[in-house]
Amino acid sequence: MNAAIFEQVRQLAADIFAVPVQKIGADSSPDTISAWDSMQHLNLILALEEKFGFQLSPEEMEQMRSLGQISAMLESKLHSTPS
Repeated sequence: MNAAIFEQVRQLAADIFAVPVQKIGADSSPDTISAWDSMQHLNLILALEEKFGFQLSPEEMEQMRSLGQISAMLESKLHSTPS
């Protein structure tokens, strides 16, 4: 996993879920962050789309079950997007 991408995702998640960034790791998920509900999931998706400059498909949104998975998906999406 790309550390730079993960740090950006981690910071966004900390801001959206109002959790200290040091309490968030790659395995953080709706099961470990109480503020991560469906509404905050949507806010995270919108923030990620704005930050990284592309839209996520409903299938991709559904696969976003932890910050590690989100970071890996973003990394592969960034590498497959033409420059």
